[in-house]
Amino acid sequence: MLLYSYLTNLPIYRRVQQKQPAPITTTFHRFDLRSFRWTQVMIFSIEEINQDPALLPNISLGYRILSSCSSSTSALRAALTLASGVEEISSTSPCPPAISSFIGESGSSQSIALAGTFGSFHLGVIFIFQISYFSACACLSNRVKYPTFFRTIPSDYFQAKALAALIKRFGWEWIGVIQSDNDYGRSGIMTFTEEVKKFGVCIAFVGKILRTDPMDKILNVVEMIKQSTVKVILAYVPEGDFYPLMTEIVKQNITGIQWLSTDAWITSPRPSTPEMYQAFGGALGFVGRKMAIPHLKPVLPGEHSVNEATIKMCTGNETLMNSQDVFFNVTELRDPYNVYKAVYAIAHALHQLVFCQPVIDHLQSIKFTNKFGDQVFFDKNGDPPAYYDLINWQLINGQVKHITLVIFAPFSNTMIGTRKAQIKGKPTCCFDCIPCADGTITNSTGAAECKPCPHEYWSSDRKDECIPKTLEFLTYQEPMGIAVTVVSLLGASLSLGTMMVFIRYRETAVIKASNYELSCFLLFSLLLCFLCPLTFIGRPTLWTCMLRQTTFAVTFALCISCVLGKTIVVVTAFKATFPGNNAATKFGPAQQRIIVCSCTMIQILICILWLKLNPPFPDMVFRYSNKKIVLECNPGSEAAFYAVLGYIGLLAVICLVLAFLARKLPDNFNEAKFITFSMLIFCSVWITFIPAYISSPGKFTVAVETFAILSSALSLLICIFVPKCYIILIKPEKNTKKHRKQCENARGTTILQRTLSPTLKEPSLSHGHTNGMQEWEVLCEPQWRTLMAWQPALHTKSVLVDTDW
Repeated sequence: MLLYSYLTNLPIYRRVQQKQPAPITTTFHRFDLRSFRWTQVMIFSIEEINQDPALLPNISLGYRILSSCSSSTSALRAALTLASGVEEISSTSPCPPAISSFIGESGSSQSIALAGTFGSFHLGVIFIFQISYFSACACLSNRVKYPTFFRTIPSDYFQAKALAALIKRFGWEWIGVIQSDNDYGRSGIMTFTEEVKKFGVCIAFVGKILRTDPMDKILNVVEMIKQSTVKVILAYVPEGDFYPLMTEIVKQNITGIQWLSTDAWITSPRPSTPEMYQAFGGALGFVGRKMAIPHLKPVLPGEHSVNEATIKMCTGNETLMNSQDVFFNVTELRDPYNVYKAVYAIAHALHQLVFCQPVIDHLQSIKFTNKFGDQVFFDKNGDPPAYYDLINWQLINGQVKHITLVIFAPFSNTMIGTRKAQIKGKPTCCFDCIPCADGTITNSTGAAECKPCPHEYWSSDRKDECIPKTLEFLTYQEPMGIAVTVVSLLGASLSLGTMMVFIRYRETAVIKASNYELSCFLLFSLLLCFLCPLTFIGRPTLWTCMLRQTTFAVTFALCISCVLGKTIVVVTAFKATFPGNNAATKFGPAQQRIIVCSCTMIQILICILWLKLNPPFPDMVFRYSNKKIVLECNPGSEAAFYAVLGYIGLLAVICLVLAFLARKLPDNFNEAKFITFSMLIFCSVWITFIPAYISSPGKFTVAVETFAILSSALSLLICIFVPKCYIILIKPEKNTKKHRKQCENARGTTILQRTLSPTLKEPSLSHGHTNGMQEWEVLCEPQWRTLMAWQPALHTKSVLVDTDW
């Protein structure tokens, strides 16, 4: 079924004055690209509706388009022509003639002519109603005179109140006014004057212009501006009427004036040029809210058509799809969006229509939300709700941009995002609009109080909606997370590589002297320590929170237990100074394993109690910032957390004390110096960690803990294992049997005597090398047996005197 519902008047061609002496005649030759885009939006909307299976199913909408040329006479002639075609299609309808509706006009004067003519015009039961997308004259809200007129642009009554509120807001008391000499200008300025008089604002002059005015009249208005002392001028004029005056103002270099505008010209592309900006830069004006229609651009004409007028200039194959002209910008549509809403309003009214009943009642009562989330409805006067964007002209990168400053709803005298504040000593109707405090909003006008946002939300910049707070936690994508990951994997790789070296050279003297089994345990625990920080990165969950703390606690307990075992081995061995002392034999491999396992098991028991009684859990912290939520792991039990740290610290202090006592023992077995140094670093890191951990905000708390883990693990790896790897890989000659058997060295003999027994006499070397060696063997044989009892990995006593390890 084809339903011709859209009979459209659009000023596609503008009337331009012929410069002839008399009489003044007009021609219609200037193509209006802005109006042409309106027609394209209407066609796009109709085709979109025809393809929508849910809206008007099995019904196709049609349209006819005629140009009014911005003339009331031409608009009425075109409308009558369109309306006269209704009877031609009525015979195919099962009902009386199909319903007709007008989309238009853009100018208020033209709409007044149409609405007055068709207000009571009907054929049978057919009402011809009109929806305008750009006629804002307040006079059109008169339901008695214009019962079938609707519009998707707010009435100028609201815009006049908005302009008056703007003037009051900036304290301007002396202004000038330029109006168009037609119904639009007269009605708007009347409402505006009534509003500003309430605020004590004086109007210095009122200039009247029209696009058909001769140049003498335009120059008179220019002279009026030049002679006045006002610095603020309101131009209540459509762009077509105002453009000649704008050109003359720029030509005469009249600057230093703050221009105020209506929606009629503030966003019009023709005057929005750098040349006009010289005189009109910083202009302020109210316009309807913008909307993006992404699917519109592909349907806009992308190629020239060939006709007699263009055949000499174009080939017919030129493309405009890459043009930067505002015609192709579909992201900031204002008046075209009004056309889009008008078409859909009629479609929804038809959808609700019971066949053969007037559509007028359905159009009055429609209320729907379009695909952009915007509600479309009309009040009792056929007007939509009034919402405006306050636009400011700014020159950015050589182009005039229309920057939105604020959303304004003038019908309640307060803006969205503000609340009423009673002025002391004034009547109750007098109040100030106070911006809502941070964290509170008003999404309606005229609110007496601002509503607080929920705990997990924060107010937008305009204070008109609550938006979710930003979630903050340490991620793998940010530099800090990347650094932790890289260092963690690097440390794990070094630990694994060191372990492979120890396994490969396990039969050499250095490895045997370092207690191979405990060293491998220590390297394995260091590997886990380096991997532990990876559990601290990412969004905290219940399992990761429990895993990260317990993994850290157990791995470091295992690590320090291994170091403690190595320290006890060294101290016990070299403190057995008397021949026949068997104290060292009681601390063999089995005892070493017991020490490591028991120390680690105590930490495991602490962690089990922690997880059982009050485990860590993910928590949202709000205290660091109003605009973000820090996601972190709450330890659950602070006592358990510090008990874990305290136990690790206790093991580290014991290691440090024992290693310090053994620091002066012979170099060849003396790991004590390296253990002492590593434990000093370890203890320093964790002593510093506690105040840093407590004072660090947000995700930096996690960063501090991961830094402490990595730095303490690196200190153990470097201090204990790097010297050994240096000898194994860089100085292999010091890791040979030949090097170990140079016991005739006097320094080695002296160190051995002083270490093992102060009562031993220094062997004499006067009998030659052979005799001296035999004497050394006799003197140190008892101590050697003792040392071998607690160092089962060693098989040659000559290791004891290697002073270079």
